[in-house]
Amino acid sequence: MSYLTPTTLDAALGALSGRDTEAPVSVIAGGTDWFPAQGERAYNGTLLDVTRVEGMRGVSAVGTGWRIGGATTWSDILHADLPPAFDGLKLAAREVGSVQIQNAGTVAGNICNASPAADGVPPLLSLDAEVELTSTRGVRRLVLAEFITGVRKTARAADEIVTALYIPALSAGARGGFTKIGGRKYLVISVAMVGAVLTLSGGRIATARITVGSASPVALRMGDLENALVGADLAEALERVTPERLAALSPISDIRGSAEFRGEAVVEAIRRTLTQIMKGQAHG
Repeated sequence: MSYLTPTTLDAALGALSGRDTEAPVSVIAGGTDWFPAQGERAYNGTLLDVTRVEGMRGVSAVGTGWRIGGATTWSDILHADLPPAFDGLKLAAREVGSVQIQNAGTVAGNICNASPAADGVPPLLSLDAEVELTSTRGVRRLVLAEFITGVRKTARAADEIVTALYIPALSAGARGGFTKIGGRKYLVISVAMVGAVLTLSGGRIATARITVGSASPVALRMGDLENALVGADLAEALERVTPERLAALSPISDIRGSAEFRGEAVVEAIRRTLTQIMKGQAHG
């Protein structure tokens, strides 16, 4: 096994395209998902660590939106000065393993791992995140919902690096929230989780983006529920969260809970998230 730590994007892309090495290449940025997934298997390829690539780390305002570099860690998200719409993403950042994992694990790595229980995906979907993919062939962008195609599957080509995520312009009044329900309080894989972004007007919901994770092969926006929430105050909103409006989900039974329990947990997580945001309790 060889281990490459390029400092320029050109060098990283050159290694990935095979110009610099003939061995299979795996991209890592922290490796907090990649290394455990290997188990005791020997890896005979090349590890391409992109955490030192110039311009790949950090959060910055760009135009009317925001850019999250592909090597940005969860701790970077927690310490970034971001508007309230990002509160859900910050709350999710606190749930990504231990502090040591948050210091090493990256936002881009979380979406590339494409676990149905990836903490960062629901809040990022609720922020309408777009994924920037770069190769020697050029740069392209996909909305996150198109980038994650299935369980542990993405649209990233073998010669591409996720160089950034982009969050489009947000309403000044947008507020984010996040709730994760698991078997215990800390260091847990979720039974259900919800990311949301709401805009409020006069104590009522003007717009809603609600995303549910861990209850289907990929995290999903709840369009029927989002439409039903518009115009509701908190009490009305909580009543409108019903299983019928979550029919797009397909919860399964596993070691963490039955499908029935997971469905009930989703309803509870959504209600908690709505309360969190509308009472001003969602803080990163």
